[in-house]
Amino acid sequence: MGRAATAGGGAGGARRWLPWLGLCFWAAGAAAARGTDNGEALPESIPSAPGTLPHFIEEPDDAYIIKSNPIALRCKARPAMQIFFKCNGEWVHQNEHVSEESLDESSGLKVREVFINVTRQQVEDFHGPEDYWCQCVAWSHLGTSKSRKASVRIAYLRKNFEQDPQGREVPIEGMIVLHCRPPEGVPAAEVEWLKNEEPIDSEQDENIDTRADHNLIIRQARLSDSGNYTCMAANIVAKRRSLSATVVVYVNGGWSSWTEWSACNVRCGRGWQKRSRTCTNPAPLNGGAFCEGMSVQKITCTSLCPVDGSWEVWSEWSVCSPECEHLRIRECTAPPPRNGGKFCEGLSQESKNCTDGLCILGIENASDIALYSGLGAAVVAVAVLVIGVTLYRRSQSDYGVDVIDSSALTGGFQTFNFKTVRQGNSLLLNSSMQPDLTVSRTYSGPICLQDPLDKELMTESSLFNPLSDIKVKVQSSFMVSLGVSERAEYHGKNHSGTFPHGNNRSFSTMHPRNKTPYIQNLSSLPTRTELRTTGVFGHLGGRLVMPNTGVSLLIPHGAIPEENSWEIYMSINQGEPSLQSDGSEVLLSPEVTCGPPDIIVTTPFALTIPHCADVSSEHWNIHLKKRTQQGKWEEVMSVEDESTSCYCLLDPFACHVLLDSFGTYALTGEPITDCAVKQLKVAVFGCMSCNSLDYNLRVYCVDNTPCAFQEVVSDERHQGGQLLEEPKLLHFKGNTFSLQISVLDIPPFLWRIKPFTACQEVPFSRVWCSNRQPLHCAFSLERYTPTTTQLSCKICIRQLKGHEQILQVQTSILESERETITFFAQEDSTFPAQTGPKAFKIPYSIRQRICATFDTPNAKGKDWQMLAQKNSINRNLSYFATQSSPSAVILNLWEARHQHDGDLDSLACALEEIGRTHTKLSNITESQLDEADFNYSRQNGL
Repeated sequence: MGRAATAGGGAGGARRWLPWLGLCFWAAGAAAARGTDNGEALPESIPSAPGTLPHFIEEPDDAYIIKSNPIALRCKARPAMQIFFKCNGEWVHQNEHVSEESLDESSGLKVREVFINVTRQQVEDFHGPEDYWCQCVAWSHLGTSKSRKASVRIAYLRKNFEQDPQGREVPIEGMIVLHCRPPEGVPAAEVEWLKNEEPIDSEQDENIDTRADHNLIIRQARLSDSGNYTCMAANIVAKRRSLSATVVVYVNGGWSSWTEWSACNVRCGRGWQKRSRTCTNPAPLNGGAFCEGMSVQKITCTSLCPVDGSWEVWSEWSVCSPECEHLRIRECTAPPPRNGGKFCEGLSQESKNCTDGLCILGIENASDIALYSGLGAAVVAVAVLVIGVTLYRRSQSDYGVDVIDSSALTGGFQTFNFKTVRQGNSLLLNSSMQPDLTVSRTYSGPICLQDPLDKELMTESSLFNPLSDIKVKVQSSFMVSLGVSERAEYHGKNHSGTFPHGNNRSFSTMHPRNKTPYIQNLSSLPTRTELRTTGVFGHLGGRLVMPNTGVSLLIPHGAIPEENSWEIYMSINQGEPSLQSDGSEVLLSPEVTCGPPDIIVTTPFALTIPHCADVSSEHWNIHLKKRTQQGKWEEVMSVEDESTSCYCLLDPFACHVLLDSFGTYALTGEPITDCAVKQLKVAVFGCMSCNSLDYNLRVYCVDNTPCAFQEVVSDERHQGGQLLEEPKLLHFKGNTFSLQISVLDIPPFLWRIKPFTACQEVPFSRVWCSNRQPLHCAFSLERYTPTTTQLSCKICIRQLKGHEQILQVQTSILESERETITFFAQEDSTFPAQTGPKAFKIPYSIRQRICATFDTPNAKGKDWQMLAQKNSINRNLSYFATQSSPSAVILNLWEARHQHDGDLDSLACALEEIGRTHTKLSNITESQLDEADFNYSRQNGL
């Protein structure tokens, strides 16, 4: 009935029910606020004054708690008899409210304002699906009104940026985008960009935009945009600075206009003329590329030779003139002067008396006739004397008498001739021609004879330097007149260092203190056409080592029958691998062959094969495979399997295999996860190019096996390469991501590299299956000038989402100034084959005592199984149980693992821990070892 009255009572019914509803709402609110159910009292009186619903003048705003400071929420409503806060759906206690009441003068209604404080502890203790929130509820006699919900959050700002801006190198007028993701914070941080510690105002520079998701965008880079950029993030709690990003705006060089062609360099004949341009339009700046192309152009030219004028023949004499003279003329037309040639010298007209002296016109008296007659007679007498002297000298020269110092006529320079004796010279283009011992050449040149015995040739020295045996003979009458020998000889000098005579270098080793391996010069590695070694072994056994490859073969004592000796060989396949990978299978080691294959041994021998896997049973499934006589590969066993036919012990860099038969073996791996890692050795070599300004860098990434790197070393030695930095290890994951090789920090203005060639990317499959041939990338650097002899740069080799290595190159391109980089090789590389007791680290007498002790079963378990456990052999013990002497096989495996260090202390400690012997092997003196070996050899008839 109440529902019907409320619904259909009209306005009157509503007016009757509204006071009661208001009372109920107010009473309920007051009870909830005061906690009536919890022993708190209701309001003392119920308001009955007429009015309207409360209207909020001020509602609570969202707030943030900074550090531990509480915040105040306020609420103001009109008309309102009561205002209470409700936080997270629960009423705030009345005692936590601070109320103020006033009267609105314009309307006469009551205005109530309420404050509450919210602490950090309250916010932290709240665990709800949304943020901590509070809301005001105001009452009047007509009902209630609710304000908006105000959220209260704890303000913070993380320290680290989610993404720091990265430095860039961009060409001028290119676009620059610097990304910045500020640290997480509440409220969200505002981002501001700084350039060289000065704020950037994008409103004043239309070329800069900082509004796009906190990123800094420079539409067209200018030189002034170069600098250090920092991203600043700030909110009400703190400020954070990102790492600075260096932006370099570079300018690639541009050619200026060509100059005018120069004049022809010769005045007469065929020559050349040139024009030039400079790389100044613009000049390269901030590491920009130098101009490509030629700075000078030359073309051939032909200049017309000047032709000097020459006289024609004289004309006929003219008729005799009244003055008793006749004339004749000639012209300078045979040929006429051309192209700047000289005009003819002399007179173009000539006259003389035409009466043979009969015409005496112009002769004043007879005395002049006598004068002219005397002069004519004198001229004739002189001419006769000159002719006589000339004829006399010619008749005397036919007898070879040279009594006149000819050096007076040549200024002290003589004519000389020399005869060359040709010998084989490796630098001559056609050195295979037969020597001609009769070739004689004569040169006329300015050879000063002031000091004929010691003075070197001046003008023709360039002709003699390339020849190893030259004798220059100088004939001089001047020397005869001084009473010195008639001929002075000059022997051509052979300048050492000018022409190489081979590249043979001595092989030397150097043993540093406290280091087992010896340091070997890269250039002294022996050249091998085939990786193969052999040795003759008998009943005493021995060790066969492939130098510098990590491959070795241990023949135990007694493996070969007595009174027999076999020639055993071992080789490594250097060509295309015959093992073809199936699916995801990868070849992890070289293919090693030992033989002869028809030999049967009585005791398992130990074969050590290097591998390039980062050993982990969680990521790799490694198999040992053997090639059959038909050329097919069959799996012998998995490294983790149990087998009685053979035994595999996998160390970090090598696998030691106990086998009963010879053949060809290799290790393969099947990656189980993407975290499977191959170990690669990265190295950089350098050499000069055919062009004297170019220098080549070759970066190799090969499997981390000694034989793979030895192949690289051998190839580089033949190419004249020099190791520029010690090789480093790179862990390459099987995550299908490619390999990037880049050249960084090339000195600007000294070196340059072609654009878009400073970084090269190699596909994943090429690196993952790099066992087929050495993987390398070549970079060509060019010097700006020949005076640049030092090169410093960085080679970065990294796998995307993987490991990274940096090779620091600091070298001189001149061989005389270059520092030799050394690397380490194994000490036993100088002894490929060792036979008898000297091949083993454990003396034979002590070995016999150990085997006799541990091969015997013991009730306390102190037998060969304990010996295996103490030597980190914990699996596939059933293999040793099938052997006639398990301890001997375990010691053979120990010998294979410790062939380089011979760590007898570790074996002695293992024996002491077992408690069966207290003999410390390391205390055995050299004399004791020699004595034991001598006694053993004597017992065996050696």
